[in-house]
Amino acid sequence: MKNLAIFASGSGSNTEVIVRHFAESELARIVLVITDRKDAGVIERMKKFDIRIRIIDKEALMGEELLSVLQTARVDLIVLAGFLRKIPGLIIDAYPNRIINIHPSLLPDYGGKGMYGMNVHKAIIENEEEESGITVHYVNEEFDEGEIIFQETVEIDPDDTAEDLAYKIQQLEHKHYPEVIEWVLNREFID
Repeated sequence: MKNLAIFASGSGSNTEVIVRHFAESELARIVLVITDRKDAGVIERMKKFDIRIRIIDKEALMGEELLSVLQTARVDLIVLAGFLRKIPGLIIDAYPNRIINIHPSLLPDYGGKGMYGMNVHKAIIENEEEESGITVHYVNEEFDEGEIIFQETVEIDPDDTAEDLAYKIQQLEHKHYPEVIEWVLNREFID
């Protein structure tokens, strides 16, 4: 049984989907949810589950304290689900190919610093793209530049708004992210 930590900054809808997916799993369990915001919606969502929540301030996030929290919880894989801070090199070095992120576009397009959530969807709609999608990738020291693990596309209708696209992307995330996490666990932890 592998231990997962989820990092989330927002409402926590992906986090809840992942937690529910692994609730009866023999492969992995969620042992920790980390957020960088005291008012993050993920905190309220997690109250109905028996999962430890840690609110980490910016200074702790960048230092040894976060690494200690992860090691104490015996975390095997870190899953980013709407986490808006850059993961420090210290954590990346301690968890090589053990940190994954989901991004709401088809990387490498619409990635990088400041490209998250509605910022991505608005840019895609403004550029009149015909499709978008999701990308799950390993995390390295650059925003959204780690090795791509999985992508799935969705068509954009000519009258779609950024909000319409956000809904379509969220449906893809909820459907595919737990499955991709399972795939990563099976791939990375074969003894």
